[in-house]
Amino acid sequence: MRFRLEGKAVFSKDVSSAAGELGSFMEEANSTVLVKGAPAGKGAKVTAHRILGDTLFVTIESDEYVRAHDALVRLGKVIGQKFGKQLQTGVRKLEVDTYEIEMELEREPLKPIRVPFVEKLSIEGKKCTVLLTKLDEKAIADKWVDRILTLIQEKVLAQHYAGKAEHWELVWESPRRSPLMKEDPTAAAEKAGWIKRGASRGQWIYGPEMTRLFRTFEKLVEKELLSKGDFQEMIFPKLEPFSVWERSGHAKGIYPEVYYVCPPKSRDPALWEEVIDHYKITNEVPLEKIKERIDLPIGGMTYAQCPAFWPFLQGRTLPNERVPLKVFDRSGTSHRYESGGLHGMERVDEFHRIELVWVGRQAEVVKISSEIGECYKRIFEETMELDWRMARVTPWFMAQEGLVGDSEVTDIGTTDYEGNLPYRAGTPEEWLEFQNVSINGTKYPKGFTVKLQSGEPLWSGCSGIGLERWSAVFIAQKGMDPSKWPSKMKELYGEMPRGIRFL
Repeated sequence: MRFRLEGKAVFSKDVSSAAGELGSFMEEANSTVLVKGAPAGKGAKVTAHRILGDTLFVTIESDEYVRAHDALVRLGKVIGQKFGKQLQTGVRKLEVDTYEIEMELEREPLKPIRVPFVEKLSIEGKKCTVLLTKLDEKAIADKWVDRILTLIQEKVLAQHYAGKAEHWELVWESPRRSPLMKEDPTAAAEKAGWIKRGASRGQWIYGPEMTRLFRTFEKLVEKELLSKGDFQEMIFPKLEPFSVWERSGHAKGIYPEVYYVCPPKSRDPALWEEVIDHYKITNEVPLEKIKERIDLPIGGMTYAQCPAFWPFLQGRTLPNERVPLKVFDRSGTSHRYESGGLHGMERVDEFHRIELVWVGRQAEVVKISSEIGECYKRIFEETMELDWRMARVTPWFMAQEGLVGDSEVTDIGTTDYEGNLPYRAGTPEEWLEFQNVSINGTKYPKGFTVKLQSGEPLWSGCSGIGLERWSAVFIAQKGMDPSKWPSKMKELYGEMPRGIRFL
């Protein structure tokens, strides 16, 4: 890598009188502070400098061992320490005027890429040249430059992975079972009056019959998994601010799928009087006028359910004897903007889920994950009698962060449970992922600064039980007549509700 920076240090007063001393210091810095930590013959160097009034202009060239922007920060700090008392002044701010960087890419890009804050980006083969201009001290100190370079590499690698299927490895599959129905379960349930499309996109209203099936699955999970596994129930917030997603890692890529939440700019009725009057006259909600009166989004409706739990532990230390910690939440809906991916009740914008989270030492988290997996296997085999299979897949955070195809980390990963949809037989959509178990390693404990008393690394796992997807797979295979369902499911479901009928 090669870096060439033209920037400046602005003092709080004129420093022209110290031009000679500052010049001598530049020579000294080239052999001391600007090469500190670098191998012999490597590091950064001030190749030109001049003073004009209150400003020291510098040109810095460097390699990757001491990057030029880091060298500028070092200079500013040491100059302040060395000359502060003597000159009765300090460095008020650091700025970069132009910054040219050359680096070697891991792969040749397949198409042009765009990156924020980059003035010019040119790529020839694997050689990449980046031009940045007008960087302030915050951008320099907060490592924006390093993140820009990393992002360029990630975007190029993502182009090569984008055309590949995600890592998928079959782990286990059930005996093939003949279906009792070959109809689309959503269409069948809608026709029978079990469900009705909601007023919002990707939303369903579930009638008594389908709600009873949801509650049946909840009872089954509570009996076979939650109570036996000693999980404690909690209530997680359903509005997740950006600060939570920044720590959980979701902020790296969920923006196209979020339902954003914007608060009013004020509760003052006078601000909203025009909106209210407009509706009273036109019977139409004036969306543009509302848009003018709402503030920037503070976050969004719950996306993955478990991130909202972690602020409960954030910044705390868990006693050795209180791990593993096992909790679950089933208090409300999750929301994702599915766009063109909407289909039936198995791919919706609003869905219902029981979310399990467990935290402990690595061996404990792996053991609990295995126990949960075995419990799912018993439920799907012995109670629901499904045609299903298990596969190890790319963890969600690796896929989201452009790491598909990366080498697997021992124990970290996701196991998907896929159910057969007979009505889609022979198509790529024949199998539906309707359950998963994820081991996320230290990702969440590190992101939320959660520690263990002993100092050992904390790991976590999570598993979301989607009631819509369980229902879609079960009905697709077993139909809608409870008298024909497997005996254990028939017993758990009980008597069919009267339901709601119309003239």
